[in-house]
Amino acid sequence: MKTFVLAGGCFWCLDAVYRKTRGVTDVVSGYTGGHTADPYYEQVCSGTSGHAEAVKVTFDESIVPDEVILGLFFASHDPTTLNRQGYDVGTQYRSAMFYQSPEQKAEFAAAIEKAQADWKDPIVTTLEELQTFYPAEEIHQDFYAKRPYEGYCQVIINPKLAKARKYYAEWLTS
Repeated sequence: MKTFVLAGGCFWCLDAVYRKTRGVTDVVSGYTGGHTADPYYEQVCSGTSGHAEAVKVTFDESIVPDEVILGLFFASHDPTTLNRQGYDVGTQYRSAMFYQSPEQKAEFAAAIEKAQADWKDPIVTTLEELQTFYPAEEIHQDFYAKRPYEGYCQVIINPKLAKARKYYAEWLTS
C-alpha cells in the first residue's frame, strides 16, 4: 500500500474522484500544511490556520499505478490557478502535493513536469513536506456519495468526475 496526500481545491472533489478509483483502499478528507494544531473546518475556511483542504489517498500500487493516481489529481482540478478553484478562493484551496520522503518529493516534481504538457499556463502546484494531517469532521468524509443531489455536487463535482472519466475511464467505477 502507498499513500499520497494531495490538495486541489475543495477536498470533496478529490474525495469523490478517488473513492471511485479501482485500487484505492482508503480516502480521508482533512487538513494539512498549516500552523494551527487540531484545526476545524471554519478555521481552515477562514484562511487563518494556513492549512489546505487535502485528501489522504491510500492505494494498492499492484492494482493502480502511481501515475494514474497523480494523473487523476491533475485532471480533477486546475493546477494553474493560485489559491483558487472556481468560486473557492484562498490558500486553503491551493494546489499542493505533500511529500513524505525525498523520493516522493522527486516523484511529485516529475509528475508536475509531465502534467505541464497538458496545460497552457504554468502549473503552480506546490511541493510541501507533510507535517501533521488532521482528518476533517465526519460530515466531510465521503461527502459526494452521501449528498449526490446537492447543488455543489451537481454543479462542481459532477463535471470533475466527468473529466476524470474522460481520461481515466478504465480506472474508475460508476
